[in-house]
Amino acid sequence: MKIQDAVIAITGGAQGLGKAMALGLAKKGANLALIDMNQEHLTQTQAECEALGIQARTYLCDVSVESMVENTFQKIIEHFGKLDGLINNVGIAGPTGMMEDVSVDDWKTTIDTNLNSHFYFTKDAIPLLKRSGGSIVNLSSTAGIFGFPLRTPYAASKWAIIGVTKSLAMELGDFNIRVNAICPGSVSGDRIDRVIKAKSESLSVDEKELREDFESMVSLKTFVDKEDIANMVVFLLSEEAKRVSGQIMTVDGNTERMD
Repeated sequence: MKIQDAVIAITGGAQGLGKAMALGLAKKGANLALIDMNQEHLTQTQAECEALGIQARTYLCDVSVESMVENTFQKIIEHFGKLDGLINNVGIAGPTGMMEDVSVDDWKTTIDTNLNSHFYFTKDAIPLLKRSGGSIVNLSSTAGIFGFPLRTPYAASKWAIIGVTKSLAMELGDFNIRVNAICPGSVSGDRIDRVIKAKSESLSVDEKELREDFESMVSLKTFVDKEDIANMVVFLLSEEAKRVSGQIMTVDGNTERMD
């Protein structure tokens, strides 16, 4: 798949990792379907992407609601007429705490957003990708490889994405559709700041001490940047990765432990 002039859909595409991916792909000439819950951020990201000379459309969608996902795909096809790639990026941190203290509602919300949204979007994208021989990139996490104490709902959803990725790569290979997953480590920004704050409160540990402990868990002793993840997305969607499928790509500085 050539990224130039391809149509790529990105869930959670208006901010954070999603925005970094959108800008990285726009620089390579891809046209974008940006899907998010925040219209203000969607409008801003659309403007920044289109300033790079590509076409970007925005879609306000609650990704955990199947009917809204179906409606979003109808609008994407009405406008672009095709789909070449899907990035299942949207996700939430979920609750922090011992399993027995996690509410049923928090569990369901985490699974609905982090896992069921992948199912809804992928299910609707596959018929379109079969026509284009496109590619799917799923966002998992190092928590989907190591586990993550006090973050069990999140870890469960991210482990499931690994299984979905491996299975779909086998199912869709005959149609020249590649499916891969990226496992980011701790990514600098507001989200990891909130995670550290929640964990420090749960454990009654100083935030600075906890941040240093997070950094000590990886060989490079540092968090990764959003652009590091975006660069891997661009690679996996490019012709340079045309023989790469069913792979779990960690971008994390080499996580040694998670505790």
